[in-house]
Amino acid sequence: MGEKVRDYMILQVEHALDTATVGEAIDQLIRSRHHGFPVVDGSMKLVGFVSSKELLRHADRRGLHLRNILKPGTYTATPEMPLDEAARVLFRYGLRDLPVVDDSGALVGILGNLDVVRSHFERATPVKADTLRKLLNERYGFTFTLRRGLVPLHNLRPTQWKVYEDELEGRRYELERGFAEPVLAIQKGDSFILVDGHHRALAAREMGLSQLQAFILSCDSPEDFARVEIGLERIAKEHHLESLDNIEVDRTGHHPLIEVTTQLIRRFEGEEAPRLTPGSDVRHPSTSSKTEGQGA
Repeated sequence: MGEKVRDYMILQVEHALDTATVGEAIDQLIRSRHHGFPVVDGSMKLVGFVSSKELLRHADRRGLHLRNILKPGTYTATPEMPLDEAARVLFRYGLRDLPVVDDSGALVGILGNLDVVRSHFERATPVKADTLRKLLNERYGFTFTLRRGLVPLHNLRPTQWKVYEDELEGRRYELERGFAEPVLAIQKGDSFILVDGHHRALAAREMGLSQLQAFILSCDSPEDFARVEIGLERIAKEHHLESLDNIEVDRTGHHPLIEVTTQLIRRFEGEEAPRLTPGSDVRHPSTSSKTEGQGA
């Protein structure tokens, strides 16, 4: 595999200066979603990494400068390092984040273990797209080309009529962090039939984004394809789905996975919860049996 660290590292790195105090770093950490920060000098050269544990050890000395508590050096990666090698460093040493530096030692990005997970998601999506491509070819006799690109949110036609609010929160975090899996869409004229990624699309819209990364299937005979109504379009028509505005957001129920996980947590806490048995249906009662990608 040819993936490099530069393909998945986060460019906008929240960091701390070595002249910052312990108190300032603690306040910054509380406002963030991180467990620590890369620490740089005035020229953006990486000098170390300060963890929440290290800050706790010195919490009673808030005026102390970070340069006085840092252990010299830290594990790093370079943009051209193979992603698999960086992943080995992360998991071998139990790290959450790996600062990325250039040849001069300046901080240029950061790679987290979640970014490595994201790379595996993005490898899986083309497999789903290829399965859909073969299905469309067999059912309608058209050939399709798969490409990666940006799709405008206002041109997306959904095929799922309900999403869950609690799942949107997770998708918003993924988008903010930069490791959301691209959506999967079929291009038809100027519009895109959204096959997979409805929660991601709605979360992106709520965040004020206008477009989203996608794997796009484009028909090699677009004019002929435009005259055919495929199954996903019939599903959209049946449920009056023209745009993302038509998707219902369930703000009272739970996504099926969250529902089951919550039940398991309650069981450990001593509360009564339905037992899961092999073959039992774990979906939320209001969840449709349709899954994204069916009905093509």
